[in-house]
Amino acid sequence: MPPRRSSQPRAWQRMLSGRRLDLLDPSPLDVEIEDIAHGLARVARWNGQTEGPQIFSVAQHSLLVETIARPAAPNIDRSWRLAVLLHDAPEYVIGDPISPFKAVIGGDYKPVEARLLHAISVRFCLPPTWPAALVKIVKAADRGGAYLEATKLAGFSESEARRFFGPPPHLDAATLKRYLVPWNAETAERRFLKRFQELGKK
Repeated sequence: MPPRRSSQPRAWQRMLSGRRLDLLDPSPLDVEIEDIAHGLARVARWNGQTEGPQIFSVAQHSLLVETIARPAAPNIDRSWRLAVLLHDAPEYVIGDPISPFKAVIGGDYKPVEARLLHAISVRFCLPPTWPAALVKIVKAADRGGAYLEATKLAGFSESEARRFFGPPPHLDAATLKRYLVPWNAETAERRFLKRFQELGKK
């Protein structure tokens, strides 16, 4: 006889590391930075609607946001900088739904995202619940990154981007060039891991 199928839908994802991450009850023990970096480097920002032969990945976006946060919040400690880098880490599992789609479906995805971020935070010794001051830093840098991506890669006018994301961050031309030319997945993964390792050192 063929094996009986479970009546419950599968709610876990198998990672390349071999970990099996349960979306309903994610365990910090099943979170690996290599899985996060690999996944984020292959998730497209803006639903892939960006210029260039490569996608602009969530891994590259995360590095851009962490770069924006450095001069904007120069006195935060290394663990908070790591939190900024990992602010979109749940998207290695759930992808990066664009804001208009989130508006359509409402907040149903938020509990899943929150559980994943909690597990990721515990895994990497960050506050399980992020303080309001940290969330404020992340949101400001995230909006700054979105403004730059929108105007440099996604076809938004400056006035339109200001309306949705606020004013642009101040970055020098060399930094803009480095972070706003889409990288291939291998480069994004490698650079994300490198920055994680730098911030994780004691």
